Amino acid sequence: MTTIATESVGQSITIEEALAQALTENQEFAAAQWNTGIAKGARTQAGLIPNPELSWSVEDTRSESRVTSIQVSQPIELGGKRGARIDVSERDQDAVAIDLERKKNTLRAEVIQAFYSALRAQEGLQLSTQSLDLALRGLQVVEARVKAGKASPIEISRAQVQLSEIQLELNRARLNRSNAYKQLALITGAKTPNFEHVEGDLERLPYLPSQAEMLARITDTADLRLASMQIQRAESSLELEKSQRIPDLTVSVGSQYDEGLGERVNLLGLSMPIPLFNRNQGNVLAAAQGADQARDLRNAAELRLRAEAQQAFEQWESARSEVDSISGTLLPTAQQAVEGAVRGFEMGK
Repeated sequence: MTTIATESVGQSITIEEALAQALTENQEFAAAQWNTGIAKGARTQAGLIPNPELSWSVEDTRSESRVTSIQVSQPIELGGKRGARIDVSERDQDAVAIDLERKKNTLRAEVIQAFYSALRAQEGLQLSTQSLDLALRGLQVVEARVKAGKASPIEISRAQVQLSEIQLELNRARLNRSNAYKQLALITGAKTPNFEHVEGDLERLPYLPSQAEMLARITDTADLRLASMQIQRAESSLELEKSQRIPDLTVSVGSQYDEGLGERVNLLGLSMPIPLFNRNQGNVLAAAQGADQARDLRNAAELRLRAEAQQAFEQWESARSEVDSISGTLLPTAQQAVEGAVRGFEMGK
């Protein structure tokens, strides 16, 4: 088992610390959490009833014949509009909660990917440093052999060229690690890396369920649950648009005073729009089409998730096979070759 070491002792970060920091410091995720309060406010607004209206009017401005009226009108929603609005807003709240969970899962995946990219870059720098040490030792051996007359001076030039190539590779490895550290810091919400190295083990693979078990869990994913919730939301919107076909009733009560007659009379009125031309048929049709679209999108999302899960499982199996092959065969063979080369240099062969 190969545990990644570092060039120098300093503050480190583990995968658990990176995940915890991202959930509290990542600005995009922090902004997404405000959607919960926004949806809550929309739910409160949806449950409110219309405000009453106060009106005042004067007929004939002459004081001896003036007629003054004052009325209070209250719109009364019919057709279940308020309940339909509440249902839509509650579906929005549910969708926001699922979407926040989906964003959390996405952030977790991004942190894990960035962390292990930094871990790989860190190991690459370590290997490049070891290669440079080996090349320097080889150059010293070649110089000693040339000085002793056991090798041609051209061997020094070859060793120097090889050393220059390894130095360039080392510079690229340093840049790669620096960029990987910056990317990890960005995802975890830091402007600059607040760590000097990452702690982890590239050979430690997490548990992966079987392909059948993964596919069975597709319906539990946040993406598919969100798509299903969008269907419910679209159906609620359709019911809301249907309720808009019923006109609202406005009840008015008031008082009127006639200066000429010196009399006051009470006023009572009812008013309602006549749904002769506009019965909200266009919005009902659009909402019905939106519900059908949401169902198709849900089906498409399930197909996409199943295909992605199968592809990811196959890639995982292939990668695990490569890791087993490298750990079991290639690395031991390469290590023996390096040790043999070092002994050869030291013995002047």
